[in-house]
Amino acid sequence: MNGSVLAQTMAAVEAACTSGPPVEAPVVARAGVDLGTAYTVLVALDEEDRPLAVAYERADVVRDGVVVDYLGAIDVVRRLKREVESRLGATVGSAHGAYPPGVPLSEVRAVRHVIEAADLECSGLVDEPTAANAVLGLRDGVVVDVGGGTTGVAVVRDGEVVHTADEATGGTHLTLVVAGALGISFEEAEALKLDPAEQSRLLPLVRPVMEKVASIVARATAGWPASPVCLVGGSVTFPGFADVVSESLRREAVVPVSPLFVTPLGIALSAPAPAPAYGPTPTRELSR
Repeated sequence: MNGSVLAQTMAAVEAACTSGPPVEAPVVARAGVDLGTAYTVLVALDEEDRPLAVAYERADVVRDGVVVDYLGAIDVVRRLKREVESRLGATVGSAHGAYPPGVPLSEVRAVRHVIEAADLECSGLVDEPTAANAVLGLRDGVVVDVGGGTTGVAVVRDGEVVHTADEATGGTHLTLVVAGALGISFEEAEALKLDPAEQSRLLPLVRPVMEKVASIVARATAGWPASPVCLVGGSVTFPGFADVVSESLRREAVVPVSPLFVTPLGIALSAPAPAPAYGPTPTRELSR
């Protein structure tokens, strides 16, 4: 996907976060649920893969790619489902899910179980970097999904993900470093981290975490031809993140528009396309 098309797509996703009710109730053709460490997101698409509605909520139900609050995760997904259905006047019947690469199979199943317990049919599961590339459309490159607790890496060759890896480091670690350095609570540190007026002051404190992300990328891509790196996930919106990773790797690193929603949109796009809706088969009287 070229830069201008990607920007338009992500602008449509952002608009779908606050869109009002449509004139007519649409058909929700595909949906995706991203159970993140910091945010859980639900994206609903129409039959032409246009974003209909996006709902998200800050939730501490997943840590390092593992569901740690099963009942809380179900409650969050149910709330997001109700919000989307209320805004659209339409039913969300199924949703795709995702997981960081390398997590145990039991945890992958947990994502499916959360979706199904939230009154949705789980249409399938996809690893998060692969989902992100369903939006980015890289032919050759590296997708780095920096979540709240883990960093997932996918090497893309000829449009296909050929290698994935995942390690524990993400936005939560940025917050922990700020809290430790300033002697404040996690909640206070999180608020500071998200405050644009404070971010330049905090950059020297959190730079080692960004460098750790770069080292994860370097290990995950060792032996593969060097190629540009695309960073996604809400954490990479911190000013200077891409510059630090680029400097550490000595290759280009970029952040697309609205990186928080790239993977959730890709999860929805990874769901199987709905079967064509055929009407009754016309009949005709045979001549005798």
